[in-house]
Amino acid sequence: MDLKLGLENFLEHHVNEYKGKRIGLVTNMTGVDHRLTPTIDLFHQHPDIRLTALFGPEHGLRGDAKEGAKVGNEVDPKTGLPVYSLYSETRIPSKEMLEDVDVVFFDLQDIGARYYTFIYTMANVMEACGTCGKEFVVLDRPNPINGVQVEGNLVESGFTSFVGQYPLPNRHGLTIGELAHWFKHEGHISCDLRVIEMTGWKREQYFDQTDLFWVQPTPNTTTMDMMLLYPGTCLIEGTTLSEGRGTTKPFEYIGAPCIDGYDLAKRINQTNIPSIIARPVSFVPTYQKHMNERCEGVQLHITDRRRLKSFSTGLKVIETIAELYPKEFAFREKNEEGLDFFNLLAGTDRLKDMITNGKVDDFLEECEELSAAFNKEAIKYHCY
Repeated sequence: MDLKLGLENFLEHHVNEYKGKRIGLVTNMTGVDHRLTPTIDLFHQHPDIRLTALFGPEHGLRGDAKEGAKVGNEVDPKTGLPVYSLYSETRIPSKEMLEDVDVVFFDLQDIGARYYTFIYTMANVMEACGTCGKEFVVLDRPNPINGVQVEGNLVESGFTSFVGQYPLPNRHGLTIGELAHWFKHEGHISCDLRVIEMTGWKREQYFDQTDLFWVQPTPNTTTMDMMLLYPGTCLIEGTTLSEGRGTTKPFEYIGAPCIDGYDLAKRINQTNIPSIIARPVSFVPTYQKHMNERCEGVQLHITDRRRLKSFSTGLKVIETIAELYPKEFAFREKNEEGLDFFNLLAGTDRLKDMITNGKVDDFLEECEELSAAFNKEAIKYHCY
């Protein structure tokens, strides 16, 4: 076994340093070792680990809640421990939640895109630990879409949210532990941070090049192709198009009832998006947008993932649909709180106009400079 997770290195080398301390654990079903034994069980059953509280992110501790659904506090039936939800009215642990805890451990699998709420749950817990004087320990895991490629724009002031809480690019190229270092220093979070690093992971590796089993962090995190496309196709959530939720290929299928799949596939393939072939598809989403309606559209197939530009792929596809269907294409309306979801995903209010006016290439040129500058600074936080 060449790769050792932060979890495994902790259990092998560092447990004695925390003997007698009361430990809180932020995790879900992705917190497992090479044999798929849950971190919860490994901690709860360990004679030298005093596990006193569990904390769950979006989708809950066991991953059975849908995206966006608020999750309540509960008692874990397997361990009898309190489970505090960090995806409810409360997203930052309160002083009361941390009362019976000396150290908070974090063991969650990220997927390498800035929209993923798990990384902001981590930042929020870091903040709370700093306020309450608790140590925060990250058990590092791989970035499944590699730690080399960085793409996208940075979240601008006024457009921060739980899908973009810090000025990260859409594809950030960092592990969860490296992000913790970045949040501490660039996000000015004052906390006692420790990262238990992996050994044997290489930055250029994709998850399926490791010897780990893949456990889906969220219900729609289905395949390697989905994760590779997600930094770009997640933006489709901010439009009236279906991003494939409610199908077996979320973020790979894109369509709507108004679209002719053959025409769209032909036009996208004529655009010559690097490493992408579009195939016409028909699908009926079982929930969310266009539920129970027949949609036509495309499935995006990746021919060479090392040449793939995830972010520009998503933008070029949206721009193509906006050009082909100018009357039908639309961005989602503001929600009850007056928030524009597309702008929050985009991290800016400039991208909408550039899509509808056919100026995506201009935006992508700006993004190349922004992501390159981010990457140059982020290298100082690389652990591998």
